[in-house]
Amino acid sequence: MATHEQVIAKLMRRPAVRIEVERLEREEGALLDQLLKARQEAGLTQAQVAERMGTQPPAVARLERSLATGKHSPSLATLRKYASACGKRLVLQLA
Repeated sequence: MATHEQVIAKLMRRPAVRIEVERLEREEGALLDQLLKARQEAGLTQAQVAERMGTQPPAVARLERSLATGKHSPSLATLRKYASACGKRLVLQLA
């Protein structure tokens, strides 16, 4: 039986899979940049964002880290709460 890493390596050899993974990484990286910029512009720490979201600081750290690593996709509700805590609103757009 193949390990998880072996399956991933095999899939990543497929050009279409690799292209899609790279696209998702770019999009999530851009989203993380926007969220961090919003927090910085609001002059807030992770702890302050967490308080405004009604959660604990480690949850905000995990959210930011998850977008950086791509290991988890937060819900739209969570992203909306984060944006709202920073004085912004989340706007989705189909292109």
